[in-house]
Amino acid sequence: MIDPKIFDDLTRKLADAVPPGIKGLQSDLERNFHAILQSTFNKLELVTREEFEVQTALLARTRAKLDALEKVVAALEQKGPPRTTAE
Repeated sequence: MIDPKIFDDLTRKLADAVPPGIKGLQSDLERNFHAILQSTFNKLELVTREEFEVQTALLARTRAKLDALEKVVAALEQKGPPRTTAE
């Protein structure tokens, strides 16, 4: 999840950029900017760098396990079908 402070800082910067004649509406603008920014970022489904790194490491471990299992399956396939005791 994105740090809410980022939204507050960005909202404040946008509100400060408003022309002086509209400054009387600054608190309303800040609330609207904040809601719009939060909604937009939520739609983007962004993750933090830490969350990304954790998922990348998990994927690498899973990939390594899959590769190892594929080698085991290939070795078993080369041996042929299992023999039964009746043979």
